[in-house]
Amino acid sequence: MENTTRQRESLSKTLKRGDIWAFAFGSIVGWGWVMLAGGWVISAGTVGAIIAFIIAAVLCGFVGMAYAELTPALPLAGGSMVWCYRASGYKFAWFSGWAIAFAYVAVAAWEGPAFASAVAYLIPLPEVGFLWNIAGFDVYVPFIIVSMAGTIFTMFCHYRGLKFAAIFNTIAAIALVAGGVIFFLGGVTLGDIANAAPAIRDGFGGISIVLVAAPAMFVGFDVIPQASEEMDYPIRQVGILVLFAIFLGVLWYIMMIVGTAFAAPADFLQSASIPLADAASYVFNSKIFGTFIIIAGIGGILTSWNAMFVGSTRILFSMSRAKMLPTVFSKLHPKYGSPTAAITLVGVLGLISPLLGKNALGWFVDASSFGTVVAYLTVSISFVMLRKKEPELKRPWKAPGGYFTGFMAIVSCLFFIVLYLPIGPGALEWPYEWGMVLLWVIIGIILVIVNKIQFGTVTDAERELLLFGEEYARPEKLK
Repeated sequence: MENTTRQRESLSKTLKRGDIWAFAFGSIVGWGWVMLAGGWVISAGTVGAIIAFIIAAVLCGFVGMAYAELTPALPLAGGSMVWCYRASGYKFAWFSGWAIAFAYVAVAAWEGPAFASAVAYLIPLPEVGFLWNIAGFDVYVPFIIVSMAGTIFTMFCHYRGLKFAAIFNTIAAIALVAGGVIFFLGGVTLGDIANAAPAIRDGFGGISIVLVAAPAMFVGFDVIPQASEEMDYPIRQVGILVLFAIFLGVLWYIMMIVGTAFAAPADFLQSASIPLADAASYVFNSKIFGTFIIIAGIGGILTSWNAMFVGSTRILFSMSRAKMLPTVFSKLHPKYGSPTAAITLVGVLGLISPLLGKNALGWFVDASSFGTVVAYLTVSISFVMLRKKEPELKRPWKAPGGYFTGFMAIVSCLFFIVLYLPIGPGALEWPYEWGMVLLWVIIGIILVIVNKIQFGTVTDAERELLLFGEEYARPEKLK
């Protein structure tokens, strides 16, 4: 038992107050608003798109309250996976961890193509070195190079440690906020309310199209618990920060929807290469403002990229630390304290993703949304189970509503899951999106088998210490 404790790698508390606030906001707001806000308005209408995001925010809010209670109660890397283990053991935890890892990796993977798309708006990339065409998009070598360069830079930042990455994250978050606020103010003051008609388009069918994408837009608040072990911050406030991140997210997306709807007519948005940037150039009557939005969007890419790297690498680290994945993923750099193998794996997947082309953005968004809501469901179930099994667990912040909040969180997750199934209005696309999900499931099954062979002798007591450490381990499980 003592040997197990010595082997347990621990992450350093390096994130200060300013780093955490930038991380919380930047974890939710990425590049999607630049590319997709115009499509939301076209699909559902201005008010319809707003309704979709309010519904999503309310439903995510119930889940967020579960996260807000459990984060300060068990502030450990791995977040949802750790709580699921506490609630129902190894298998449930593995399933939850693998689902949220899929969501994080999928979002991190499309940040590279998103970065190349943003750069191409500022500096047109030459269409040379044609490779292939995927779903109507020609893939050229320059697009691949720029995407990979962004991924390598992000890997380098995280290799040097989370504190080093947080510096760039804060700068990027400032640029993101500045660009978005200027666009919103310009849209509502210089634009035309007539552009925002109709208020609602295609009824619930239009709203559901936006609802399908919404969970991916809120992915990020759940990353905060993944980094809670590294936060030098009052632990009770970390839980509240989860809810505040959701509030900031819905406020931001509503602002961008309104700004876009007022800024330009629907037919213009439909033909725009990068809708929000083109809408900014249109309403300000200057290409400079479109460029400014792209710079802000790049800030969003970097903040979201950082968040997804943190989420994916910390869940891999935590699963590895508990001997649920090969131990290489829990090895920390001797100087920087970063999980280098986990960073390398996520980075390599990010280097591969540009090969799928620009259109892969939508596939990754929808597939990651599915993985997200599945993980949310496991957390919501764990919230209810822990309320019943461990009422004495110290909870620095308690979600109002108790069991009702937990059951509503479960219902919310089931509602979202139905949207993605073949019977739902926003069914995932075959073969691209379901193919991604299926591939991740197959990899997971293989790893479960390998893990069973490699770590079949690990006792429950050993895993309890590896997951929770001496401070949070349950004494009765160590006997």
